[in-house]
Amino acid sequence: MARFAKVVNSRVINIVCSDQKHINRKKDKDFYIEDKRNKDNPAQIGGLYNATYDVFIPIQTHASWILNETTFKWEAPIPKPDDGKKYYWNEPTTSWEEWIEKIFV
Repeated sequence: MARFAKVVNSRVINIVCSDQKHINRKKDKDFYIEDKRNKDNPAQIGGLYNATYDVFIPIQTHASWILNETTFKWEAPIPKPDDGKKYYWNEPTTSWEEWIEKIFV
């Protein structure tokens, strides 16, 4: 069994587990791309497929993030601070903000 992504207009619309023989019998077999289990960029419903590079692109979770055309991953427009603290991305301010855990007693 393998994973196949159904791709229409470069967008992944479905993922199925099947064997190649079953896919070959489908009328729309040309829309199925095998997801070779690339652990860095697996196929995701709603994600994209770039046929030129034969790579799946994950869903863009933040509108301000930019696609890295080498890794095919979305990256923040500014680097995340590397000071050992926890941060989260604040999309309205397009900035990293420190995660402060609140303990309720």
